[in-house]
Amino acid sequence: MYTEIEQQSLDIDWFFTDNNEIAFVASAGGKLPNSISKIGDENRKLSSYFRSLPEISEVIINPQLKNIIPNLNESYLSDFVIMAKKGIYSFDKTTLNNFLDSNYHLVASPKIALKIKDLSPDIMAIILKTCLLSNELKKIDQINILDLNR
Repeated sequence: MYTEIEQQSLDIDWFFTDNNEIAFVASAGGKLPNSISKIGDENRKLSSYFRSLPEISEVIINPQLKNIIPNLNESYLSDFVIMAKKGIYSFDKTTLNNFLDSNYHLVASPKIALKIKDLSPDIMAIILKTCLLSNELKKIDQINILDLNR
């Protein structure tokens, strides 16, 4: 379990699915969905699993990103690009230093997405605890954690 203090003070990697494809989110000190804050060690297992995967895709940087991050640079992009190369959509917190703000923007997308059906059963069971309820990942460029089964 992640405490509220941990959530506020750490940049926690977390993951969700649209029941077909997978997304990575950097919390940047934001409040986590309840489903993520409850699983703690299982979330760390997801992070280790996804970070160990091979690259399978080229990457598309969100064309609107310069409007969100005016001082965009390669250093900012690096972790999001790494995850997108693994076939995972990558999101970042839009408003930093606001714990309760629940909005995230797309940073990078894979050209070839990793599918949930290709995951090991134990990883699939964990990621299915946090699902996007209303849309497909390939159709969105922002999320609000209120749109997840929390």
